[in-house]
Amino acid sequence: MEKFIVSARKYRPATFASVVGQNHITSTLKNAIERGQLAHAYLFCGPRGVGKTTCARIFAKAINCQHPVGAEACDQCDSCLSFNENRSLNIHELDAASNNSVEDIRNLIEQVRVLPQIGQYSVFIIDEVHMLSSAAFNAFLKTLEEPPKHAIFILATTEKHKIIPTILSRCQIYDFNRIRVEDAVGYLRYIAQSEGVEADDESLNLIAQKADGGMRDALSMFDKAVSFCGTKLEYRAVAATLNVLDYETYFRFTELLLRGDYVNALLEYDAVLSKGFSGQIFMSGLNQHFRDLLVAKGPAVSLIEYTGSLLEKYRQQAAICEPAFLFGAISLLTEADSKLRTTSSQRLLVELTLMKISTLGEKKNNELIAPIEAKYQLPDLDAPKQQVAAAQPQVTPVAQPNSVQNTVAPAPTPQPITEQVPTVENVEPQNIETQNVEPQKVEIVPTPAAEVKPKSSVILGGSIASLLKKVSNEAEVDGKSARISIDPASEGKMMQAKGQIVAQMCSERPRFVSAFECIEFEDNVVKLAVPSEALRDELIGMRYEILTSIAVIAGVKGSLDMKIEVKEMDFKLKPIKLEDRVKHIRKVTPDFDYMQKAFDIDVE
Repeated sequence: MEKFIVSARKYRPATFASVVGQNHITSTLKNAIERGQLAHAYLFCGPRGVGKTTCARIFAKAINCQHPVGAEACDQCDSCLSFNENRSLNIHELDAASNNSVEDIRNLIEQVRVLPQIGQYSVFIIDEVHMLSSAAFNAFLKTLEEPPKHAIFILATTEKHKIIPTILSRCQIYDFNRIRVEDAVGYLRYIAQSEGVEADDESLNLIAQKADGGMRDALSMFDKAVSFCGTKLEYRAVAATLNVLDYETYFRFTELLLRGDYVNALLEYDAVLSKGFSGQIFMSGLNQHFRDLLVAKGPAVSLIEYTGSLLEKYRQQAAICEPAFLFGAISLLTEADSKLRTTSSQRLLVELTLMKISTLGEKKNNELIAPIEAKYQLPDLDAPKQQVAAAQPQVTPVAQPNSVQNTVAPAPTPQPITEQVPTVENVEPQNIETQNVEPQKVEIVPTPAAEVKPKSSVILGGSIASLLKKVSNEAEVDGKSARISIDPASEGKMMQAKGQIVAQMCSERPRFVSAFECIEFEDNVVKLAVPSEALRDELIGMRYEILTSIAVIAGVKGSLDMKIEVKEMDFKLKPIKLEDRVKHIRKVTPDFDYMQKAFDIDVE
């Protein structure tokens, strides 16, 4: 049986042209060889597995070749043959991780004095040079600065910041880049063809992504995948072998969240957990997926490190994702990721984040920057009480006499649905529980209960879409569409009753004083300003009662709108302490000191 050689050694580059993804390094070294401008010390630094030691060996082989072809070695002379057979006396490799003492450097200095037997140069390659001790570095300084003419030092390291500045100043520094995904995929495809292995683009992209810029890591994963899958690499099998979440998982999650189907999204997340992946890995991958979709929508698509059919999948899904949705999802995932390490329930945090993202997908807009607007249709107060049908958001039923049912309609609704509701005896505002969701344009339409012909019944589903889409703002009365019109005198009526409205609202709801003191009216729109999002959410939860009360006080018919704006406000704080009260009195009454003396007033 033939002995197996791992791909990282079998396909190790032997020429500058075969080095992957380091053209800026190889071009510089080739030019230096052709012009005879060789430095006495080089420092190769960069991530693991990107070709530092490989380039050092190719460079050492090329400068000692007796019959070079340009800057490449001929592979036929005695020097090249001895190098290929690992018996060259001109190339010396030292592992600084295990030879990092002053004594080891002294032995190296003794070897530097020996002249080369074949070729012109003795090349000393020191791997992991940052592992040398401070004393060893200092002992090496003089030789590194002024070596013999035949000696060339090539230092290789993954941590350049650990090397002392006096060493750095004596070397030509070459920074190696991470191997790009497309370069790694191309080299993996070449190896697969050489080995007779059939591999699709998705499998090679997954291996290259998992390698994180290291070619040696990519080749090791390739060997592992071939051992598991045989001569045909299939995407799902490769993902299972490397223990990574496949791209299809994230594509599927995006589709569910775009539809607002958080129920199935939670079931999919449970399946992810059952495979052994942590919530942090899942959220990090989903966040990266949304970032790639956002980049794929514009001219910056080159920032996505994918190729072939996988890149086309990203472009197709990015086309149906609005930027506002992607921005909001990335923001929520980033915020949740920062809390993931400190939370007591990681699963609950991830599930809550998925539900929030599904809300963004259902609304198809970014609630973080969109104006807050809630719209209602209120009952006609002059209509006969027995013909008034109340409708409002049906989320949590409350057992009360004369209770009303909630009906919520997202805007727009091309084919409205109505639900027959019972009549009520009065239109007094009641304490109604509402779902704490971001407001959408909602209409509450009263229609005569006896004459309404329901088009279809309301079916409660498992997604936010089904929770929001209850009934529309239209009903059929004797086969004709019926709507509640807007009272043209709404603004005038509310302006006349403004004092009464503010007084009653502030007395009934003290928490909303700051909002009602700044109340404004425009046509049929009630405008409020609040200092915080928390107060805005409370107002949204009671919006039906507030608009109903305003309509009763002002005698408005038809529909009313509400707009709530969050902005910084100056609070009018009432003085509580005695000294604060005295200061307040002096401020509003300039003659207070005179009156205090004249009437002998004791402020204590």
